[in-house]
Amino acid sequence: MDYKMFLIKYAEIGTKGKNRYVFEEVMCKRMRARLKPLGDFEVRREYGRIYVEAFSDYDYDDVMGVLGTVFGIVGICPVKVVEDTAFDNLAKEVVSYVKEEYGNKQMTFKVGARRNDKSYPKSSMEINCDMGAAILDAFDNMSVDVHNPDVMINIEVRNVAYIYSKTVPGPGGLPVGTNGKGMALLSGGIDSPVAAYMIAKRGVEIEAVYFHAPPYTSERAKQKVIDLATIVSGYSGPIKLHIINFTDIQLAIYDNCPHDELTIIMKRLMYKMAEELALREDCQCIITGESIGQVSSQTSQSLYVINTAISELPVFRPCIGLDKQEIIDISEKIGTYETSILPYEDCCTTFVAKHPVTRPKLEQILKSEEALKGKLEGLYEKAMNDIQIVHCR
Repeated sequence: MDYKMFLIKYAEIGTKGKNRYVFEEVMCKRMRARLKPLGDFEVRREYGRIYVEAFSDYDYDDVMGVLGTVFGIVGICPVKVVEDTAFDNLAKEVVSYVKEEYGNKQMTFKVGARRNDKSYPKSSMEINCDMGAAILDAFDNMSVDVHNPDVMINIEVRNVAYIYSKTVPGPGGLPVGTNGKGMALLSGGIDSPVAAYMIAKRGVEIEAVYFHAPPYTSERAKQKVIDLATIVSGYSGPIKLHIINFTDIQLAIYDNCPHDELTIIMKRLMYKMAEELALREDCQCIITGESIGQVSSQTSQSLYVINTAISELPVFRPCIGLDKQEIIDISEKIGTYETSILPYEDCCTTFVAKHPVTRPKLEQILKSEEALKGKLEGLYEKAMNDIQIVHCR
């Protein structure tokens, strides 16, 4: 069927009371921007519903693919529009719709009618009964099941009538841009792109920072992170990726600090730089992909010590309670997994100690960092002043 309209369903947005229109409009804005390259579409809000109407030819799969990545949407329903809502004509159009969609399929069905136009001569219950009878008369292969039907045939009667029976799941969540902005620490691994996706799903606009350490990490490793940010941007919207050259800082830590503490001290510097960058970019949080206990720097003791490096912004860790397989499942769903497992090392893995500390003491780490005084300040300032920007979309 050549659909010219889609009904967009949402869930959590409906709980926002008097602020619901704000969330609806942000979601509509996101849909308009994403659909613009695909054809001539109108996205509009109408009586607690959001509709997407096509005024040009379009590729159905492309449109469904785009709408399926807009946070806030829980369902996309391809809709048949009937201008003449007189019941006899509406029944004819419903039978035609069922025939085209389901043909000779042996199935049970239920009619679910909503009569928003209260002047319509039949009540919702009467539409259900009479339309069900019309379908039974037209198809010998179908029967009614009001409790557990194979197909729910929905009819909404407004100034026109809308017929739909299929709901393609959307990603859910809240529209990006309704909950501020965050700075994601993005590496080439599996976890951090998933973390960025999960926080974007809660309505947070995403920027990202990547710590690059040439020549110890290659240009392919940097491109891998750019590719991951680009994939995540398919859900979050454009991502401004900040690439910080971390080589000299890493070497200073390596030359002056105990090697079993390298990862902890290095991450403390990353957090500090990420916080400074986040404040500069008007972000309200830092986002990381840590999962508690997964590696030595992600024990509760390690995370506590790392966290003390920053003072102003909260750190959001959406993967903190997930095991590795759960994170992998999400990465496969959003399309980042195959890129994440490409064998290009990031700066964290390049300088990891053979036996890293798992229960660091803050006092000891602060003492070790004393050795960096007078050696790190200039390197830190240079790295923060020479940030490369890549716009991923």
